[in-house]
Amino acid sequence: MVKAVVGDEAHLKAFEEALSSSSSPPPQAQVGLVVGKLSASSDRALVYSLLPTPPTEAGAPACSLRAAPKPKASKAKAPSSSDATLEFDVDWIAEHARQVSRMLLGGMSVIGIYIWASEASFKATPPAVLSQVIRAVFQACYGSTLSERLLIHISYSPRRWACRICEVASGSLRPCDFKYSKLLASLQTFRCRYNFQIRLTAVQAEPFKKVILKAISHLTEEVQNARALVDGCLFSEDINISTDGPHQVDFLVPFKNAVPIEGASANAFAVLFDDTFFFSSCHESLTLYACTKECSLEGVAGLLHFAGSVSALAYLGPKESISEAISDLKADIITSLRSRLDIILDEADDGSATNELEQSPSQKVTQVVFHELREPYCFSFPRRVLIPWLGGAYVCDYLQQSETTEDATDRCKEVIPLETAAASSSILEPESAAVCGTLESFWDMVPGARSGGRNSSSRLKDSGCTGQEEDGSRSRQGAGNFNILAAMFALLVALIGGVVFTFSAGSNT
Repeated sequence: MVKAVVGDEAHLKAFEEALSSSSSPPPQAQVGLVVGKLSASSDRALVYSLLPTPPTEAGAPACSLRAAPKPKASKAKAPSSSDATLEFDVDWIAEHARQVSRMLLGGMSVIGIYIWASEASFKATPPAVLSQVIRAVFQACYGSTLSERLLIHISYSPRRWACRICEVASGSLRPCDFKYSKLLASLQTFRCRYNFQIRLTAVQAEPFKKVILKAISHLTEEVQNARALVDGCLFSEDINISTDGPHQVDFLVPFKNAVPIEGASANAFAVLFDDTFFFSSCHESLTLYACTKECSLEGVAGLLHFAGSVSALAYLGPKESISEAISDLKADIITSLRSRLDIILDEADDGSATNELEQSPSQKVTQVVFHELREPYCFSFPRRVLIPWLGGAYVCDYLQQSETTEDATDRCKEVIPLETAAASSSILEPESAAVCGTLESFWDMVPGARSGGRNSSSRLKDSGCTGQEEDGSRSRQGAGNFNILAAMFALLVALIGGVVFTFSAGSNT
């Protein structure tokens, strides 16, 4: 339960001054999002930034003043702060929260809303209206499942801040303490790169979204069970690390206990060295074994091979434990993949500008019919890029194959104010290759039933997959050629040995 709220002093006071200087004369109102951190292990909430909700597509404000109804007809006039209540565009505010939530990294999330309005208009607004807005924001965001969210009221008449905690389920509001501290200057950064390979069967009736969500669900379980190395040291509750950063985290993935490995214990780990699995071949076979063990072949339409490397980042606030950063990194890996899936689905749903002859890659992949698939179909998730934001912290966006970093910056500016214009050189691209998935027909797994041949190879190249599947194909082809050469060499040695033996036997006689 949250008992106190701590806000970044420098940023929030500068934000209040900007509100006062840029606002038109009263009456006025503004609504926006609170970005910070809520944690089940702490009774305090951290507030890093306040983000104004931009005007709607029609140019209307997301929050406005509505005059209270009068018992008698009177001349229309602009509402004053003493006879008006607040009115919100709830759907627009929720959409803003959804887009901002997608751009935040580990350790930061949308934790509530703020309202800039007079004391009179705020008190005149029914609490049910305020809790409705908070509930919509809560439902639109990824992240914490905690049922509490913040409501910060910044009053300009009189000038003061007031913070309330909203119970999402009941809609009740209760006051809490609010104070300032130096938060952004005290943040520690934790980074990691997580490599993964998931193989799952897909049944005929499953849509594309459900198949990918099932793969992400399996990956979630794998990530949650992983152990962590922090700056090369195995994480424990009493670990000590320097305050200098950023800190490098590597995850150790446990082997599946159901698979017996000679010379390995049940709690053995696959270790990451230079961003690759030391036991990558064992890890791959374990994943495939678990898939075939859990899934029935009845109704199977194909195989999904979901692989890639996710660059994750998390921020740790002051007085927080290292275990919080590890949990936030794990959450960032999964949230990042879910965000990319949502981007693909959003693009596929927006088919107003395309026809059947000119479909986007996202539309094509979401329309794959598994039981009709006779050739491998490769598709790529968007790549993550990091954009400078506040006090050395970053936000993120995702690039499709045809997009540039300028596109990501423009999208970011629409929903998150940036302190300075982000130059192309300051935008980080930690993922050199996109997360890749391949949908293979079930017939490709049946010996003697392959179809496609040359067309399969062409489809993989045309789909824009980043070489991972082609490398695997080359390695399998190379292994096959090597086996043939080895057999021919053995046959040649046997023939020569037979001739020598026959010649020597004839000489003795």
